[in-house]
Amino acid sequence: MSVKTEAKVIVGGKVFTISGYESEEYLQKVASYINSKYNEVASDDGYKLLTRDYQSLLIQINLADDYFKAKNQIDLLNDELASREDELCNIKHELISTQIKLDNLEKSLEDAREKNKEDELKITRLETELKDRR
Repeated sequence: MSVKTEAKVIVGGKVFTISGYESEEYLQKVASYINSKYNEVASDDGYKLLTRDYQSLLIQINLADDYFKAKNQIDLLNDELASREDELCNIKHELISTQIKLDNLEKSLEDAREKNKEDELKITRLETELKDRR
């Protein structure tokens, strides 16, 4: 099982100790994202007029908005990936089908060449017999 990691981070100008089972770098990255979102929202003049509860709620709504947009993007990319996998599967089937057709045509061509050789030998033999009879 993973070891719990602690990291001191700064969010909104205050130092916090957070912990989790991820690396310290990851915890710093999460805190940095929250801090950047805090700074983004706090830069609006109206933000300062809100109560602490509303300020906190505004940041939470912005984080949730980012989450749902990212989740939607992931869903779209997963759909696109599934579509491309289906397309790739169809192309593979088409390739296999074409390869089978090519193999069959090559076999037919080889059979035709063999038949042609046999016919040429037969023609040569018949011409020889015809000459011998004359």
